[in-house]
Amino acid sequence: MAKFETVEAYVESLDATLRDIAEHARKTIDAALIGVDAAMWHGHPVWSLGEAPGQQPVALIKAYGSYVTFALWRGQSVTDPSGRLEAASRQMAQVRLRSVADIDADLFTGWLHQARDLEA
Repeated sequence: MAKFETVEAYVESLDATLRDIAEHARKTIDAALIGVDAAMWHGHPVWSLGEAPGQQPVALIKAYGSYVTFALWRGQSVTDPSGRLEAASRQMAQVRLRSVADIDADLFTGWLHQARDLEA
Protein backbone atom coordinates (compact mmCIF):
# COMPACT_ATOMS: atom_id res chain seq x y z
CA MET A 1 0.00 0.00 0.00
CA ALA A 2 1.19 3.51 -0.75
CA LYS A 3 2.32 5.91 1.95
CA PHE A 4 -0.40 8.37 2.93
CA GLU A 5 0.04 11.75 4.58
CA THR A 6 -3.48 11.99 6.00
CA VAL A 7 -6.12 9.71 7.44
CA GLU A 8 -8.54 11.02 4.82
CA ALA A 9 -6.24 10.01 1.97
CA TYR A 10 -5.78 6.55 3.51
CA VAL A 11 -9.53 5.96 3.83
CA GLU A 12 -10.26 7.36 0.36
CA SER A 13 -7.72 4.97 -1.17
CA LEU A 14 -9.67 1.89 -0.06
CA ASP A 15 -12.13 0.01 -2.26
CA ALA A 16 -15.79 0.89 -1.67
CA THR A 17 -16.61 -1.83 0.88
CA LEU A 18 -13.50 -1.31 2.99
CA ARG A 19 -13.83 2.46 2.70
CA ASP A 20 -17.39 2.29 4.07
CA ILE A 21 -16.25 0.13 6.99
CA ALA A 22 -13.26 2.39 7.71
CA GLU A 23 -15.42 5.53 7.58
CA HIS A 24 -17.94 4.07 10.03
CA ALA A 25 -15.20 2.86 12.35
CA ARG A 26 -13.53 6.26 12.21
CA LYS A 27 -16.77 8.07 13.06
CA THR A 28 -17.34 5.72 16.00
CA ILE A 29 -13.80 6.25 17.31
CA ASP A 30 -13.97 10.03 16.82
CA ALA A 31 -17.29 10.20 18.70
CA ALA A 32 -15.93 8.13 21.60
CA LEU A 33 -12.55 9.84 21.83
CA ILE A 34 -13.57 13.48 21.69
CA GLY A 35 -10.54 15.73 21.40
CA VAL A 36 -8.26 12.88 20.32
CA ASP A 37 -7.16 13.32 16.73
CA ALA A 38 -6.19 10.51 14.40
CA ALA A 39 -2.88 10.64 12.56
CA MET A 40 -0.98 8.36 10.25
CA TRP A 41 1.57 6.22 12.12
CA HIS A 42 3.26 3.12 10.72
CA GLY A 43 1.11 3.44 7.60
CA HIS A 44 -2.39 3.46 9.11
CA PRO A 45 -4.67 5.71 11.21
CA VAL A 46 -3.89 5.78 14.94
CA TRP A 47 -5.62 7.69 17.74
CA SER A 48 -3.11 8.74 20.42
CA LEU A 49 -3.26 10.84 23.58
CA GLY A 50 0.29 12.17 23.29
CA GLU A 51 1.42 15.27 21.47
CA ALA A 52 2.84 13.28 18.55
CA PRO A 53 1.45 10.31 16.61
CA GLY A 54 2.19 7.10 18.46
CA GLN A 55 2.67 8.71 21.87
CA GLN A 56 0.21 6.98 24.17
CA PRO A 57 -1.65 5.23 21.33
CA VAL A 58 -5.19 4.12 22.12
CA ALA A 59 -6.73 2.71 18.93
CA LEU A 60 -6.10 2.04 15.27
CA ILE A 61 -7.77 0.91 12.09
CA LYS A 62 -5.92 -0.91 9.35
CA ALA A 63 -7.33 -2.25 6.10
CA TYR A 64 -6.47 -5.66 4.68
CA GLY A 65 -7.78 -7.41 1.57
CA SER A 66 -11.22 -8.36 2.88
CA TYR A 67 -11.58 -6.63 6.25
CA VAL A 68 -10.58 -3.67 8.40
CA THR A 69 -8.93 -4.31 11.73
CA PHE A 70 -10.07 -2.21 14.68
CA ALA A 71 -7.54 -2.56 17.49
CA LEU A 72 -6.85 -1.22 20.95
CA TRP A 73 -3.27 -0.92 22.18
CA ARG A 74 -4.11 -2.15 25.67
CA GLY A 75 -7.16 -4.08 24.58
CA GLN A 76 -6.28 -7.19 26.55
CA SER A 77 -6.88 -5.12 29.70
CA VAL A 78 -10.32 -4.01 28.51
CA THR A 79 -13.40 -5.70 29.97
CA ASP A 80 -15.26 -7.34 27.08
CA PRO A 81 -18.42 -9.22 28.09
CA SER A 82 -19.23 -9.73 24.38
CA GLY A 83 -16.12 -11.84 23.81
CA ARG A 84 -15.54 -10.16 20.45
CA LEU A 85 -12.09 -8.73 21.18
CA GLU A 86 -9.36 -11.14 20.09
CA ALA A 87 -5.96 -11.05 21.75
CA ALA A 88 -3.20 -9.80 19.47
CA SER A 89 0.50 -9.09 19.98
CA ARG A 90 1.76 -7.64 23.25
CA GLN A 91 -1.19 -6.08 25.08
CA MET A 92 -3.28 -5.41 21.99
CA ALA A 93 -6.71 -6.79 21.16
CA GLN A 94 -8.60 -6.51 17.90
CA VAL A 95 -11.79 -7.11 15.96
CA ARG A 96 -11.88 -7.86 12.24
CA LEU A 97 -14.61 -5.81 10.58
CA ARG A 98 -15.97 -7.43 7.42
CA SER A 99 -19.04 -5.19 7.13
CA VAL A 100 -20.45 -2.04 8.67
CA ALA A 101 -22.85 -4.29 10.61
CA ASP A 102 -19.84 -5.56 12.59
CA ILE A 103 -19.52 -2.12 14.23
CA ASP A 104 -21.59 -1.90 17.42
CA ALA A 105 -21.19 1.77 18.34
CA ASP A 106 -22.22 1.33 21.98
CA LEU A 107 -19.92 -1.66 22.52
CA PHE A 108 -16.98 -0.02 20.74
CA THR A 109 -17.52 3.22 22.69
CA GLY A 110 -17.28 1.33 25.96
CA TRP A 111 -14.06 -0.35 24.84
CA LEU A 112 -12.62 2.95 23.64
CA HIS A 113 -13.39 4.72 26.91
CA GLN A 114 -11.71 1.93 28.87
CA ALA A 115 -8.68 1.95 26.55
CA ARG A 116 -8.38 5.74 26.78
CA ASP A 117 -8.53 5.60 30.57
CA LEU A 118 -5.77 2.96 30.64
CA GLU A 119 -3.50 5.33 28.70
CA ALA A 120 -4.40 8.50 30.63
